[in-house]
Amino acid sequence: MDIRKRLTLQFLLIGGLILIASSWAIYISSERFRKAEFRSRLANKAVITARLLFEAEQIEPEKVRKIEKDNLLNLNNEKIIIYNFRDDIVYNTDENSELKIDYSVIEKIRQGNNMVFRQGRFEVVGMLFLAKLDRFVVFAAATDDEGMMHLEKLKIILIIVCLITLIIFFIAGWVYSGSVLKPIMSVIKRVDEITVTSLNLRVPEGNRKDEIGKLALTFNRMLDRLEKSFSMQKDFIANASHELSTPLTKINGQIEVLLMKERTTGEYRKALESILDDLRTLISLSNRLLMIARTSAEDTSSFSRKLRIDEILFQTRDDILKLKNNYHIKLNIDSNFTDFNHLTVMGDEQLLKIAFSNIIDNACKYSSDHSVIITLNPDADRVKMIFEDNGIGIPEEDLPRIFEPFFRGANARSFPGSGVGLLLVSQIIRNHNGTIEIISEKDKGTRVIISLPISSQKF
Repeated sequence: MDIRKRLTLQFLLIGGLILIASSWAIYISSERFRKAEFRSRLANKAVITARLLFEAEQIEPEKVRKIEKDNLLNLNNEKIIIYNFRDDIVYNTDENSELKIDYSVIEKIRQGNNMVFRQGRFEVVGMLFLAKLDRFVVFAAATDDEGMMHLEKLKIILIIVCLITLIIFFIAGWVYSGSVLKPIMSVIKRVDEITVTSLNLRVPEGNRKDEIGKLALTFNRMLDRLEKSFSMQKDFIANASHELSTPLTKINGQIEVLLMKERTTGEYRKALESILDDLRTLISLSNRLLMIARTSAEDTSSFSRKLRIDEILFQTRDDILKLKNNYHIKLNIDSNFTDFNHLTVMGDEQLLKIAFSNIIDNACKYSSDHSVIITLNPDADRVKMIFEDNGIGIPEEDLPRIFEPFFRGANARSFPGSGVGLLLVSQIIRNHNGTIEIISEKDKGTRVIISLPISSQKF
């Protein structure tokens, strides 16, 4: 069942329950009023008849009966029965003996309890009347045909009103729910139009203040992220394809040239060395792409090993210097480190080495003196690492894009590289719940600041 039908039925159900409850209350109140008013008239009739018979100027029962018979204000099927203290009937207009009075009821009335009850179609009132020389029990009964007729008409009217009102409720609920859901239907229609090729479309946001407007606004923000993500993915695929095809094309071209004619051993060796360089570039790029994919889906809950950041940095420095002995890497540890536990983090040693080696290699590669200074500082419950170089720096307009895949600054394109290193670094640091900040100015060097949370577990 769709929302519109459900809202309409809920509207109808709530309105119907209120209407039925109100109609029932009106009917019950009317019935109680009719009953109380009619029984009051019966009691008055009983008192008047008893006074005519037994007070000041007493009238003979036959005369009273004749008076009552000719009275235009008599009640329908009126019956009056009066008993004396010996339970003898001294006055009776029930000629057909339709009323059956039980003597237990007479006794209760003599004890001072007025009785009101229904017997068949008759409403009956029983009461005690005190005369000068006797006590009489008076019963007055009649049928309230007119009152019952009015009550029946009221019931029919209420039923008709309920049915008509329920129909009105249904129509109103259908129209109201349609108007309420119209913005949502507009959103649904627009969402159906959005595909991979039309992510630039956005849903109408209305006034942005109600829940539907906020939903549309949130959905548009999600579309912004998706569009950006798809755009980055598209660029990533295009750049990755280009970066992978370039060395493959070079390898293919060199092999084809070698096969065109016989070469000397030296020529073969030179060509193979060039092919080997291209293969190394290709392998390095492939490994970095695989590492980016791995870190994107890394489960940080698996980082359960305690690591010493200073030891990882020393190991990374030694590994780099074995391959590139022209690099100068200086590591400074702040004297405020009085507890080695403040240098301990939870993480993956291999991933952290990859991140640090990328930063160190970039710093040395883009510096004329191939040097970098690494400083370790304590920072509350974190450990902070600062990598400083005096290289070519990063232009201000390129800083917002340095973590995009395959992006390289205009002043860095003459240096070897693929443009995925910093993306890999940022993902590794983020997976370790750390932060990375890059401060740079063109031709004045770069500072990379990494902060990692220290482990709560002590060695």
